[in-house]
Amino acid sequence: MKAICTLPHKIAIFTDEPGWHGARLKRALAARGFESSYVSLTRCQLNLDGNGLPIVIPGFDDGLPTGAFVRGVPGGSLEQVTFYLDILHGLKLLGIPVYNDARAIERTVDKGMTSFLLRHAGLPTPPAWVVNSREEAVNLAKRELESGHQMVSKPLFGSQGEGLQRHQKLEDIACLAESNGVFYLQRFVECSEQSHDFRVFVIHGKTVAAMRRYGKTWLNNVAQGGRCEPVRLDDLHLCKLAEDAVKTVGMAYAGVDIIRDVQDRYTVIEINSVPAWKGLQGVTEVIIADLLADDFLSHCTALAPRLQALAS
Repeated sequence: MKAICTLPHKIAIFTDEPGWHGARLKRALAARGFESSYVSLTRCQLNLDGNGLPIVIPGFDDGLPTGAFVRGVPGGSLEQVTFYLDILHGLKLLGIPVYNDARAIERTVDKGMTSFLLRHAGLPTPPAWVVNSREEAVNLAKRELESGHQMVSKPLFGSQGEGLQRHQKLEDIACLAESNGVFYLQRFVECSEQSHDFRVFVIHGKTVAAMRRYGKTWLNNVAQGGRCEPVRLDDLHLCKLAEDAVKTVGMAYAGVDIIRDVQDRYTVIEINSVPAWKGLQGVTEVIIADLLADDFLSHCTALAPRLQALAS
């Protein structure tokens, strides 16, 4: 393989909307001696003619970055999203640390696969169904409602509570959420008190911070107006469940959404591979961007000898 030149101490932050999170991550990297640039995956290219760099990243004309921190993968057609993930897969194959990598993102951006992996690992997660027929989805929802279970329908791909629908009676199932004809249904989990859940932030396999989110409605997401309260990390069962969930999907860091039901049992609702932490930062003393930067750069440092050998 032709030697690949990397730019020392220069990081690509993949995002289309840097905002609050991008600024804090950039500052944390700079404090550790690393320059970083925001880059959209939509502007990257594969150059496979054997001349120059095989992956073209704007702002990195003379070599590939020391590492790539993924803060967002744009939406689009199947072909577009596949291409964006190809860029991340390619970087990893060339020895560039990608955080989180494409495989981890693929496992969690798809709610159906997340549920499958959690169930396969024996971790508590609500019953869920993925079908590509509205008739079948309606029949499933009807069966669950008639059995006394409320349902939630969600876009297969999505975040921050957008597009979620709660179905409490038969009339509600006329508005099932769908993704191009694919339906993801999940049994609704009743809480023992006011609607709330837990966001647990895991880095390098360990819980570093957690919060309880109280929603204005049944949705608890901060983006939907949820109120945040700090959670001590002495609840070992909560922390271990989050850590086991992240290990199951093979991620470097993640935000895990967990609910405690009326029987006081924890269950994993979702795992986020590009989690926001603005709300969590407001109720914890640890500086999450610093912890992310330290762990990410440890991956870059570990691979530095290999990259140097490829470039020599």
